[in-house]
Amino acid sequence: MRLKLDSPKILSDIITIISELVTEVKLRITNEGVSLTAVDPANVAMAYFKLPSDLFSEFNLEQDQILGINLDNLKSVLKRCKPGSSLTLEKNQDENKLHLGIIDRIKRDFSLSLIDIASEDKEMPEWEFDSVIKIDTTALTEAIEDCLVVSDACSFTAEPNKFIIQAAGLHSAKTEFSSDEAEIVSGNSSSRYSLEYLSKFIKGAKIASHAHLNFSKDHPLRINFPTGNVMLSFVLAPRIEQDD
Repeated sequence: MRLKLDSPKILSDIITIISELVTEVKLRITNEGVSLTAVDPANVAMAYFKLPSDLFSEFNLEQDQILGINLDNLKSVLKRCKPGSSLTLEKNQDENKLHLGIIDRIKRDFSLSLIDIASEDKEMPEWEFDSVIKIDTTALTEAIEDCLVVSDACSFTAEPNKFIIQAAGLHSAKTEFSSDEAEIVSGNSSSRYSLEYLSKFIKGAKIASHAHLNFSKDHPLRINFPTGNVMLSFVLAPRIEQDD
């Protein structure tokens, strides 16, 4: 196996974001591209990404690969890539190592030992949602950070022409979007989610200018951060409890 990325920044950004949720993962490499699906240790959130094979300048794969890898170790290597660097990923059939090469003025080589991961393979679930909101990631980030000031959870409430993110404790915060500020396809939905997780998800703003929020009443939330044909997605279980 030999893959080459001429612009590894997007891979580095995605791995950095996901590493805040999970540490040991199975990286799946097929002729379609490189992907990952993983559930956090608390079984509350799921992360997914896919880099299609046509994003790579070289994509030589004899057979599908599933690589058990520590994301903190991979992140540390990817951070050594400078602007203008290219990245190669190689694995020999008889070795239990992933070889990474960073090429700029000189070539630097790293090897990461692969690990055995006993968890079962996961697939990103497909659901029908009552509310689908397409929103600017800067505005979403500001609304989530506002809620973090006053609480540890927030509510998403959607109507046909309105979307509200709000949190209430001793104090409260609220951001309201009309159909002028967001693309809203919705019935009436309301659900509550952990801000600890949302604050990690919104770092997807590094790779995408818009986010797609998909939710229903007291139903898991799915957030997609699409950029071109690259996808970063998260699923988060609702927090069902009495209001603050």
